[in-house]
Formats: sequence, structure tokens, C-alpha cells
Amino acid sequence: MRKITTFLTFKDRGEEAVTFYVSVFKNSSIMSMVRYQPEGPGSSAALLHAAFQLNGQDFMAMDGGPHFTFTEGTSLFVDCETQEEVDHLWERLSEGGEKQRCGWLKDRYGVSWQIIPSALGEMMQDKDPEKSRSVMEAMLKMDKIDIKTLGQAYEQG
Repeated sequence: MRKITTFLTFKDRGEEAVTFYVSVFKNSSIMSMVRYQPEGPGSSAALLHAAFQLNGQDFMAMDGGPHFTFTEGTSLFVDCETQEEVDHLWERLSEGGEKQRCGWLKDRYGVSWQIIPSALGEMMQDKDPEKSRSVMEAMLKMDKIDIKTLGQAYEQG
């Protein structure tokens, strides 16, 4: 097996989504973009296939028509090193979308994302169950994850 690549099938607006995602993440690019041909099964404006990278991670995308939708059952998890990275991605990806609880958001294309700082996982895995519980309680009250507030909860736990 060579590798596994996430493939996103949009109802429509796939090209717009790919271009947007590449603008949001560092170290990102579009490798190829192919539209349906006039003699083919889809609209010539629709995206037949795109190959792109977000922060070096390979993805593929296409427009599949009205029967394709995204659900929260599948999300893209982004491991962030700093609060600045969390803030940037949270604001950009939620533009025109929906901010949700506990670091989750849905972008304007219906794709669910989890914007999570590495510090959350590190604190949650502490051997002291009181510290982990305190961090979990703090996180459950948040929409966008705030590292400083998590740290305060950790220290109080």
C-alpha cells in the first residue's frame, strides 16, 4: 500500500474550496485542477478532480452533485502549536461558516474541522486525573480553544 489520501467530494464549489484552503494553510499548493469537459457527464464549470496539499498533507477533491454532503461524522483535525495558529485558522475557516463547541467549526462549504492545540492533548493525558478533569471541564465551556485558560485549569486541578 502506498498511502491513504483524504478525498473530499463537494456538492459544487470544489474549486473554490480548494483555492480557499490553500490560501489558509502555510506550505500548501494546488498540484492539479481538472474541470469536466463539455462532452462529459458534468457541467464544464464543475471540478472533475483536484490534487492539492495543505501544510504538506495530500488531499484530493471533486464536485459530485447535489447528493453529496458533509456531516460532522467526518472532520479534519488540525494540530496547532500556538494560540496564534489556533486564532488564525479558527477565524479564517469559520468565515461564512459556523463556529461550534470544543474547537469544532463547519466551514462555508460544509466541511467540519477541529482546530485543537497540542497543549490540550498533553494536559488531558496527565497522570493526575484531577488535572485532566479540570482541563476537560474548561474545554467543554469553550468554542475556540484558549491555551491560557486550559493552562490555568490545569494548574488548579
